[in-house]
Amino acid sequence: MPISLLALAMSAFAIGTTEFVIMGLLPDVAGDLSISIPTAGWLISGYALGVAIGAPIMALLTARLPRKLSLVLLMVIFIVGNILCALALNYQFLMLARIITALCHGAFFGIGAVVAASLVAPNRKASAVALMFTGLTLANVLGVPIGTWFGQLYGWRSTFWGVAIIGVVAFIALIVSLPSQKEETPTDLKREVSALANGKLWLSLAMTVFFAAAMFALFSYIAPMLLQVTGVTHQGVSWTLFLIGAGLTVGNILGGRLADWKVSFSLILSFSLIAIFSLLFRWTSHGLWLAEITLFLWAMAAFATVPALQINVVLHGKDAPNLVSTLNIAAFNVGNALGAWVGGSVIAHGYGLTTVPVAAAGLAAIGLVICLINFSNGTGHHHPVTEQ
Repeated sequence: MPISLLALAMSAFAIGTTEFVIMGLLPDVAGDLSISIPTAGWLISGYALGVAIGAPIMALLTARLPRKLSLVLLMVIFIVGNILCALALNYQFLMLARIITALCHGAFFGIGAVVAASLVAPNRKASAVALMFTGLTLANVLGVPIGTWFGQLYGWRSTFWGVAIIGVVAFIALIVSLPSQKEETPTDLKREVSALANGKLWLSLAMTVFFAAAMFALFSYIAPMLLQVTGVTHQGVSWTLFLIGAGLTVGNILGGRLADWKVSFSLILSFSLIAIFSLLFRWTSHGLWLAEITLFLWAMAAFATVPALQINVVLHGKDAPNLVSTLNIAAFNVGNALGAWVGGSVIAHGYGLTTVPVAAAGLAAIGLVICLINFSNGTGHHHPVTEQ
C-alpha cells in the first residue's frame, strides 16, 4: 500500500479529530469562556455549516488546480484554523476560527478520495478509499477521547495545538509522498450539475441529513449528560468516548457487510435502532453500566448506517461522483448543525438534558420515514460501488 495513502489517512484523522473533539470539551470551553452549554453547542453547528457551505465553494475554487496542490493548500487552511482556535480568547473569535477550519473539510475528503483511488490498481480502488477514511474512524476511536483527556488535563486550547501539530506532519507527508499527476482529467462541471435532477438522489441526501441530525443531537451534548446525569468523572467522559468510538468502528464494519447484501434493509434497520437506543438512553443515562452499554449499542447502530448511505447516494448520483461526494459531506454537516441546534434548543428551553435523547429519537424517526419513501418503489438490492 503506497505511503501516500497513509499521509491521506493521517490528514483525515486530524480533520476528524478537530471536528468531533469539541463535543468532549464542550463543558470546559463553556466554563472557560463563561458561556452556556447551548451557546457552546453553536461551535459544533458553526463548524458543520462551514463545511456545508465551504465544501462546494472550495471544490469549485480548486477544480482547475492540480489535486496535490489543492490538498496541500487545504491542509494549510486546516493548520491555520486550528492555531486560531488555540489562540482564541473569546467565543466570537473561536467561532470564526472553527468556521475557517471547516472550509477545508469537504473539499479535502472529496479530492482526497479521488487521489486515493488513483494511487492503486483498479481492483483495489475501494480498499484505497476505505483506508483513507480509516483515519476518520480512528479520529472517533482515538482522537476524540485522547484529545478530550488532553484538553481536560492541560486546558482545551492544548488540544487544538496538538491537532495543529498533527496537521503540520500531515502537510509535510502530503508534499513528500503524493505524486504529481500531470495528466488529470478536468472536472466537467456542467455534466455533473445536470446529473442532479434525480429525485431519489435528493431523498438520499435528506436521509444523510437526518441520520447526522439524529446522531449529533445526542452526541453533541454527551459530555454534559455524562457529567450531570450519569455522574461520571471528567476522566470517565474520556473513557466513555473511547467506548463510543469502539462502537462506531464495529458498527461501520457490520454496516458495510449488511449494505453489501441489501442497502434498503440496512438503512431501515439502522434508523430504527438509532431511534430505539436514543430513546432508551433517556432512562439508562441515570445508571453507569446501563448508560455505557446503551451508548455502545447506539454507536454501533449509528455508524452501521454510514456505508449504506454512501452507497445509496453514489448509486443515485453515479453520473456526478465528484459533486455528489461533496454534496453528501455537505448534507452530513447540515445534519450535524441541525442536530446540535435541536439538542441545544431542548436544553435552552428548560426541558433538561434527559430530553435530548428523545429529540434525537424523533429525528431518527423522520429519517426512517424518508428511508421508507425512498425505497417504496424498489427492491433495495444493490451491489457495492467503488466510488464510496
